[in-house]
Amino acid sequence: MRIRIQLVLLGGLAITPAAVFAQGARSFRESSFVPAASGPWTGPQLPDGQPDVSGHWSNTIGNHNNLTDPQGPLGRDDEAPPAEGRQQNARKPKPRSERAPSRVSDPPDGQVPFQPWARVMQEDFLAHLNNPVKPEYVEPFARCAPGGPTKSFMWHGYEIRQFPGYVLFMFDSGNRVIYLDGRPHLPGNVKLWNGDSRGHWEGNTLVVDTTNNNSKSRLGRSGEFVSENATIQERFVFDPAGDRFTYNATYTDPTVLTRPFTVTIPNRRVTDKTPADDWNNLTFPAKHAGNEPIIEAYERICVEGNGDHGQVVASESTEGKTP
Repeated sequence: MRIRIQLVLLGGLAITPAAVFAQGARSFRESSFVPAASGPWTGPQLPDGQPDVSGHWSNTIGNHNNLTDPQGPLGRDDEAPPAEGRQQNARKPKPRSERAPSRVSDPPDGQVPFQPWARVMQEDFLAHLNNPVKPEYVEPFARCAPGGPTKSFMWHGYEIRQFPGYVLFMFDSGNRVIYLDGRPHLPGNVKLWNGDSRGHWEGNTLVVDTTNNNSKSRLGRSGEFVSENATIQERFVFDPAGDRFTYNATYTDPTVLTRPFTVTIPNRRVTDKTPADDWNNLTFPAKHAGNEPIIEAYERICVEGNGDHGQVVASESTEGKTP
C-alpha cells in the first residue's frame, strides 16, 4: 500500500485545492446591494464613544480586475473555480444586467471622467497588463505594494481594529491608520501609498479626509489612476445591525479628471460562520472566550490560497500505485 499525498503548493506553502473554496466564494458574493444609509448609530459603542465596528470584513462583489465591470462576464462566479466536473470555459457569460454594477457610482455612466490624455494612458496600462514590457506597466499589486486607500477594499478580506483616537485597517498588503484626534495632515511633500487620513464619526458614518497620496497604486487592474494631487473624501457608512457597511470615496484631481468621481464598495462582516474560501474569508478559529468564538486572519503576506500554511490538505490511500 502506498499513500498518495495531494498537495497544492504556492511559494512553498500547502494550500487547499480550489474546488474546496468554490462554494464559499459564491455564497459570499452578490450582484446587487442596498447601500447603507447615514443616520444615528444604535449599535454597541466603545468606551471612547466610537461605534464598535471592529472585526473581520470583506467586500461582497469580488475582485479588482475591472473597476467598472467588477465581476466580468461570469458575474459573481468571476475567478471562482467551476463546479466539479465542469470546464472553466463551459460556464455561460452573464448579461450585464445580472452582474454587479460599476464601482464608479458617480458619474451615472459608471466611468472615470478622465481628461483625454489620461484616458489614453489608462487604456495603455490595460493593454499591457499581461505583457508589461516597461516597468511602469507592472501592476503594483503584482509586487505586493500597498493597494492605496480604495483598492485595498477590493483585495481579499481585512480587519478593523479600534483604539482611542484612531481606527486601524489591517489589509492583506499593508495597513492604514485613520486618526480621529484632530491632528493636522502631514506636510505636503510627504507622500504615502495609503495616504494620510484624518477622520471623525457622524452617527453611523466614519467621515475621512485623505491627502498626501503618492498615487503609485492603481484603482483596478483595468489601469485607472489618479495623480499625487488627488484628494479623497471617504464615508464609511455602517448599518447599525453590525453586518454591513458601504464605502464611498470621492476623488478630486483637476490634473487628471474633468470632474470628481465616486467609488462605492459594499462590505459584509466575516464571522466564524462565514464559509471559508480563497478570497473573501481566509480566517481560522483561534480560540474561545467563554461561549464566544474568536477568529483570526493568517499573515497572508500577499499570497493567495495559503490558508492551511503547510498542512496536508488531502490524502488518498491507493494500492499498487506510485505517487
